[in-house]
Amino acid sequence: MDFFPVFLNLKNRKVLVVGGGDVACRKVDLLLRAGADITIISPQLHPHLSRLAADQRLTYIKQKYDPSCVIGFHQIWATTDAPELNHQVFSDAENEGIWTNVVDDPRHCHFITPSMIDRTPIQVAISSGGASPVLVRFIREKLETQLPQNLSLLAEFSGKQRERIKQHFKTVDERRKFWERFFRLPTVEQASNIASLEQAFTLLLSKPEAQTSHLYLIETGLDPEMLTLKALRVMQQSDVVLYPEGSNDIFVDLCRRDADREPYIPETLQNQVHALLNEGLRVCVLAPKATHPETLTSLCQEIKGLFIPCI
Repeated sequence: MDFFPVFLNLKNRKVLVVGGGDVACRKVDLLLRAGADITIISPQLHPHLSRLAADQRLTYIKQKYDPSCVIGFHQIWATTDAPELNHQVFSDAENEGIWTNVVDDPRHCHFITPSMIDRTPIQVAISSGGASPVLVRFIREKLETQLPQNLSLLAEFSGKQRERIKQHFKTVDERRKFWERFFRLPTVEQASNIASLEQAFTLLLSKPEAQTSHLYLIETGLDPEMLTLKALRVMQQSDVVLYPEGSNDIFVDLCRRDADREPYIPETLQNQVHALLNEGLRVCVLAPKATHPETLTSLCQEIKGLFIPCI
């Protein structure tokens, strides 16, 4: 991991932008959306930035950069077209312990900005660490087509139900399972207003959840891209993931992040699965293709679990 992914709260934080050209315009627009307190230092200023300064949306200091300029700021952006000056800004800020970004120069960055999909308050960030911006843009375009436009509406509604849902479900696990059912409702996926969400929410609260223990047997094969959409969905719904001892690999990583993970050996798998199902858990067993087929097939038939073969 070259860069640790993190979302920063920049509301009212003092941010310095060195440079006043086209690149600065793009960064300033994003920083304004994040609520930063922006100061620009540059001998010249782009007309767009001049208008922002005239509207008092940022502070403009018309001067050349010198090392004292970095004092008192929480974050610094070097956006000039002079690499030597940008590197000096980075060095001066680093001496003061200030996080700095030299645009288009990852080697001189304490942080970088990803490509973003903004469905505020839902945000998705994608980065290649500066290695392939075009590939990142391609990935973002694909994700844009997959993510529903009503994510902001869903996030706003669900955020306001936190206390209400606690009155119905006492444990975190119960609440999580309710929200999983709610977000998968077709009426919720297509909702365009709060009234539609409220109707679906109220109706679902009135329906007690049936026993949720399930066995999912996922045949993994060698290529994770060969997993079906159904396999990926149930892997994300599982409470416990069982994987072959010594094979904690990419297929385990594709399962729900907060699911419990336990290794298994075929000889004791049946008892292990029975114990977990008796606790009312959803159990996902990852099985490499053609590994111990008799044991796994008989287990699935006995418990009437869902078998999803590798394509």
